[in-house]
Amino acid sequence: MRQPLLLLDIDGVISLFGFDVRRPPDGRYVLVDGTVHFLSTAVAALLDGLRDGFELVWCSGWEERADEHLPAALGLPRGLRHLTFAPTAETPASSIRHWKLASIDAFVGEQRPLAWVDDDHDASCARWAAARPGPTRLVTTNPAIGLTPGDAAGLRAWASALSPSAPNQTGADRDPS
Repeated sequence: MRQPLLLLDIDGVISLFGFDVRRPPDGRYVLVDGTVHFLSTAVAALLDGLRDGFELVWCSGWEERADEHLPAALGLPRGLRHLTFAPTAETPASSIRHWKLASIDAFVGEQRPLAWVDDDHDASCARWAAARPGPTRLVTTNPAIGLTPGDAAGLRAWASALSPSAPNQTGADRDPS
């Protein structure tokens, strides 16, 4: 069986916000396309540790800019694939499905195992994960903290438990509603 995919949002997962600036987490400020981002060095180390068990894929509105800016800043390899998101006529408030789901479905298909780390999962994400035929795990992060060591340990355990005959092993680490 191929490695499961690890779909990674950036803002709120790696690029943190909302933390106490008097006591910031480990990381540094970087300028990306004229916008200041606080990149977590702790999250970068966790992602590096997940590379053996997952194929990392950027799942962010940054799209191809993720590979242009983040590998050097985070110490990750260049050339990670990324999702592309088509413009939608629906506004987020009127949408019945999370704005990333159509692109995720097109990219991944139905059977390949995947874990999706994002700070903005909603109820439609949980319904989608539960109904998806392939093993699926959602990890919802706090944007002031990002991916945690506990999240990474849970992802490693989930990936190692997968087998070719495993049923849908949907899981969510936090309530996405």
